[in-house]
Amino acid sequence: MAASMGASRLHMRGNGQLLKCFQRILTPFQRRAGTNVAACHSLTDHQDVGKTFLALQEERRERAQRSVLISCPPKTTEKKVLKYLSKYGAVNNCFFYDSFGTYAVIEFASRDGICSLHEAASLPSIQYEASVPFKTRLLTLKSTGVDPLDGAASLRLHPQTSMPVNDLIQRLSAEESIDQQLHCLTSTLELTNENIALRFLVCSLLQDIAGAFFPECTIRLFGSTVNGLGKLGADLDLFLDLDTISGRNMKRPSGLFLEYQMKRAASERTVTQNVLSVVGEGLEQFAPGCVGVQKILNARCPLVRFSHQPSGFQCDLTANNRVAMKSSELLWLLSQLDERVRYLVFTVRSWARIHGLTSSIPGAWITNFSLSMLVVFFLQSRPTPILPSLDQLRDLASPADKCVIEENDCTIVSDLSKIQLEPNTESLATLLQEFFEFYSTFAFNRMSINIRKGKQQNKPEAAPLHIQNPFEAEHNVSRNVNATQLERLVALCRESAWQLTHGANLPPSAAGIGAGQPRAPWGVAGLLMPAVAAAAGVKGRGKKKRQLASDRIKTLLQTLKK
Repeated sequence: MAASMGASRLHMRGNGQLLKCFQRILTPFQRRAGTNVAACHSLTDHQDVGKTFLALQEERRERAQRSVLISCPPKTTEKKVLKYLSKYGAVNNCFFYDSFGTYAVIEFASRDGICSLHEAASLPSIQYEASVPFKTRLLTLKSTGVDPLDGAASLRLHPQTSMPVNDLIQRLSAEESIDQQLHCLTSTLELTNENIALRFLVCSLLQDIAGAFFPECTIRLFGSTVNGLGKLGADLDLFLDLDTISGRNMKRPSGLFLEYQMKRAASERTVTQNVLSVVGEGLEQFAPGCVGVQKILNARCPLVRFSHQPSGFQCDLTANNRVAMKSSELLWLLSQLDERVRYLVFTVRSWARIHGLTSSIPGAWITNFSLSMLVVFFLQSRPTPILPSLDQLRDLASPADKCVIEENDCTIVSDLSKIQLEPNTESLATLLQEFFEFYSTFAFNRMSINIRKGKQQNKPEAAPLHIQNPFEAEHNVSRNVNATQLERLVALCRESAWQLTHGANLPPSAAGIGAGQPRAPWGVAGLLMPAVAAAAGVKGRGKKKRQLASDRIKTLLQTLKK
């Protein structure tokens, strides 16, 4: 597979030469850690506390630009890989994972390490195919020179996918309180530091390709990867930022000035479609590991969809989607204000996914973003609010925070210390139960959810579910949700509230349970069981029973008569 991807390959020298070189060139990290270079896999040394959203993203982008992704041979050892790579520069961090083979993410202390690595790498020799000489930071290590006496490979592989549902239920059932279950669920499913680093690296690799066509463009991450609410295995949402190309941010001085000669297009949408078409073609032809490229340019929001095989990510690339990036910043900020936000969002999203309220396939189902808005609005609506309204965040903003996107005021405060709320000490168990009670009786038929004001308002349209976009007041983020899906949501909320109120909020007694036997599901674990949907009278999204041809024709004729 590596050959078909056209990845560059590194050739190891003999063990004796490697050892001499390693002894001669000790990196700063190795001087601190001795020869135990395997210890450098941890990415938890970089603290995110106190940083603004934009500063945090910029730091991660810069670290990704100093990183490479390497396909490793079987029976390799972490120590030998790091000893070899240390010849080319100091290694700050590294980790290994499995995705159709073993891969290593290597973060150098500077970009000079990548330059040295590229100089040592050669193009692959393929007997029956021609390789495209487009050098990227995705490489293949041909041999690590493993000595048979080394024994089995010693690699700690970091998981890149979430735990199976049955295992999650069993783990949650072993906890002693609902609060602990919410903590456990979140820590089990959330993105790890390593997974986030891999996501930013893939984004950086894609920008290398796009930058060959549009040198001033930037590819940025948005959505669950950066908003603090991402789950292992989630898709990668990216957007191609063309503002530096379009010249919108350029200040024209008085008097004479220069301007570019440019092609003309019928509309900005046409320009976006053309740019995405070119980038999509570049990814398909020149980006190793990018497969299944689909250019979906006639959608409401044009995008390019593809798979990145080495990382296992499904990717959606849009263009100039800056409002979505601002929404990601908003969710990140709110999740930083109170840790209960993350626990509730993770739990509600998991509950919704398991019961078929959400889907990775576009359709009439509620989205994770809409579910997050429901959680935020609920926390704004407490007798003692846990979260501020968006208007409050705007009023606390400084002039440097001013942000207007397509005539929409997207200003929010970046300094968290300016946000002061009354203390609220409600437990997670109480909040989860009352969340379900709140939406099981909410007047969806009349009222709209507005987190900008932090209160419900009369619906401006006839859509079954109306959740106002926080930055685009005229847009309903849940407009796709039909009446059937809303009824399923309400029914599941009602049943879940009942379950938590009547006995399912306490762990079962250990009496009668043998040693090593798992507990019966209870609390949050019980809410994830299929019996909840059955008790709520909610049917799953199974395949429809096929009708006879005569019955289908009869149904069609009846529809036409109406």
